[in-house]
Amino acid sequence: MTRILFVCLGNICRSPTAHGVFEELIRQQGMTEFVEVDSAGTAAYHIGNPPDSRSARVAKQRGFPLDHLRARQVSPDDYQQFDYILTMDKQNLAELKRGCPAGFQGHLGLFLDFCQAPESEVPDPYYGGADGFEKVLNLVIDASRGLIHHLQQELPRS
Repeated sequence: MTRILFVCLGNICRSPTAHGVFEELIRQQGMTEFVEVDSAGTAAYHIGNPPDSRSARVAKQRGFPLDHLRARQVSPDDYQQFDYILTMDKQNLAELKRGCPAGFQGHLGLFLDFCQAPESEVPDPYYGGADGFEKVLNLVIDASRGLIHHLQQELPRS
């Protein structure tokens, strides 16, 4: 089982979008028995809250439900439980690197490293308009497809 954690600041916009999109795409690929997905935030602002309604609405319109997700904060145990910890931006990556234990064996990096987007970071749409949430969704779909392709190369063939 490969375990993937998507991380942003508050875990209500970008990382739950990545969580929901990736979860649905691996379901469509028949990979749910090989891949487990979660999301978290580096900050504790929104623990227990559902995704931002704008994120949820944009994702649902494209077939990616997010209503089952609830925000949580990254914990030290995550470094032992996840094979991939993928952040939406460099600031959260730096925060996770500061807390990363010396023995971490997984991949800690930027989510958009798995796609060909001109951006290196998924922008935070929280204070912007609806087009920001669409942009996030498009970037997340692209990076999710790239990550699935990467994982398919690593998973054992049956």
